[in-house]
Amino acid sequence: MNYSTLKKTVALSFVAALTAGAANAQMASGTSTAKVFGGRDQYNTWSIGVNVGATSPALVTGGVNDYTDFNIRPAIGVSLRDQLTHSFGLQYDLQFGKVGGNNSYSTGGTGVRDGLRGFSTTYVTSSVSGVVNVATIDFIQRKNAVNFYVNGGLGLAFFDPMVTLANGTPIHFKHPVTGTGTHVVGAVSLPIGVGTKFRISDAVAFNLGYTETFFDADNFDGLNRGYPSKDKMSYGYAGLEFTLGSKSKPSLEWVNPVAMMYDELYDAALRAEVAALKGRVTNVENAVNDLKKDSDGDGVSDQFDKCPNTPAGTVVDGSGCEIHFPKIDTAMFMKKSGGPAPMMASPYSNIQFDFDSSVLRTSSYPVLDASSADLRSGTATVELDGHASSEGTAAHNMRLSKDRANAVKTYLVNSGVDAKRIKVKAYGETKPIADNSTEDGRIANRRVEFKK
Repeated sequence: MNYSTLKKTVALSFVAALTAGAANAQMASGTSTAKVFGGRDQYNTWSIGVNVGATSPALVTGGVNDYTDFNIRPAIGVSLRDQLTHSFGLQYDLQFGKVGGNNSYSTGGTGVRDGLRGFSTTYVTSSVSGVVNVATIDFIQRKNAVNFYVNGGLGLAFFDPMVTLANGTPIHFKHPVTGTGTHVVGAVSLPIGVGTKFRISDAVAFNLGYTETFFDADNFDGLNRGYPSKDKMSYGYAGLEFTLGSKSKPSLEWVNPVAMMYDELYDAALRAEVAALKGRVTNVENAVNDLKKDSDGDGVSDQFDKCPNTPAGTVVDGSGCEIHFPKIDTAMFMKKSGGPAPMMASPYSNIQFDFDSSVLRTSSYPVLDASSADLRSGTATVELDGHASSEGTAAHNMRLSKDRANAVKTYLVNSGVDAKRIKVKAYGETKPIADNSTEDGRIANRRVEFKK
């Protein structure tokens, strides 16, 4: 094949394919039912391809060759690819062809170098490569029409080099005596390439590519020179690729994830669901505000207040109703007891506790209710000092005194006092008000004191 003719053919094919791709991009419109976060099952991911092209022992990227000139030889390839993501796939390639070179530009014009006139190698390569779509020219379209890609992988090559001696005799690389028969040599291969792919339809694409293959051997061209590099070859090709799978599914390779994400975010059904969710959240917030509403300020929300509109400062129970303390008949008490009538519970009296306990006595409720009413009627703050008798360890008594102070605070807060106006301190057994050596003294020391 004439090299100049090959270049013209490839150039014309590229221009024709680019024109077809651009036209196809203009027709690509509409949206897909697939979702960008919907998984691979909604796409066709497998494809098979065939390609034909020309080989050469020389590379576009340069390098040293064992022969002064190269021949253009034909090759054919097939591929099978699984597109794992929008931009990355794994591809298996199988390629058959020939590679040739000669010494027509050898020193002195003899056409002979190192005793050889040229070589011709028949080869088969098998490789697995990663293919990365690195760019496109039409991100603004719903479907990509032109993708630019790079690929690289690892494989095996099997080849039969045949060289032509200075006298014109062709011989096989491994049998320089007989020069007959097929004698296959194996080597590891490293293919690296670039290409451009044009979407003709949802199922068919046109592919133009160029691959450079490096061999872990120096006998691919039948000459084991060894220095300065191992052998290599290049393959320029054109081909078709066919997407496998259901016609109802788009090809993952050609989907534009940016456009799909836009459609997914602005989907009418999704927007309706979001609006409905906002409405439900608003209803919950309103319900919570209704539960918290306390119109009369007695510390019991309207939802549970059985006695609304109680006057400010009224001592109420858990249902919001006023607590009525029994009145003492002074005359009757004096007649029966012979002494003065007891005084009503006064606020801020010491709260007493049983031995090793932080549970409030019911007898403490009147003092606590009176203290709560006084606090809620003003803005003063109060300090609750917890104390304990000397039984037990100092650390235990310190924890016990703190628990007693917190028990009083919890009662006051539950009755409507702002928690921010109450401070808690624990002193354990360090501040007795009576002798801890007597039972009466120890009873007096088990207390919580109010300090305003």
